[in-house]
Amino acid sequence: MDIPRNWTFENSEIATGFDRHVREQLPWYDLATGSIAHIARHYIPQDGLVYDIGAATGNIGRALQPTLTDRNARLISIESSSEMAELYNGPGKLLVANALSVDYQPFDFAVLFLVLMFMPIQYRPRLLSTLRKFLNPGGAILVFDKCEAASGYLATVLWRLTLAGKVSAKVSPSEIISKELSLAGVQRPLKPDEVCCGAIPYFQFGEFRGWVIEG
Repeated sequence: MDIPRNWTFENSEIATGFDRHVREQLPWYDLATGSIAHIARHYIPQDGLVYDIGAATGNIGRALQPTLTDRNARLISIESSSEMAELYNGPGKLLVANALSVDYQPFDFAVLFLVLMFMPIQYRPRLLSTLRKFLNPGGAILVFDKCEAASGYLATVLWRLTLAGKVSAKVSPSEIISKELSLAGVQRPLKPDEVCCGAIPYFQFGEFRGWVIEG
């Protein structure tokens, strides 16, 4: 994959290579996906409604498919990139829209998997506040994202952990460097307290963390 100078999902080559690329760059990607599917089974009720926000090619939807089918639950996937949406291969309904512009319905489970770090900081509280407003009692919002680096020597240790995973996946050094530089000004990791107000952490690998917000 040719890495653009400025990373964007509104690029047909990136969209086409996304499923391979994300697993090379994030070796724990499938583990995290499986954990989301496991947690979802505990919150999706019969005839429930689920949102997958930042759906990409439908990875989360495919993981949730068995539960959606068993519970007769509906999935609404939201993806802002038309290039990614053209390759969507998941269940349910797909909305090609900015997550901030969607008219949400009361729902039981929502997933934001590697989404907020690509959203301008000033809009993140608004989206989380909106989702909390429409979350049904007993439901949950799952947020999984990259956080700002730790301080001191640990920051170096964790950065090398992520780097080692990419090398293990046989990503070329030039692609690793090009990708990191392309994210400048495009990806902004979260401050740990951006996902607060009762959010319960359940996963951490290096600088990536997962939280569950219960209704």
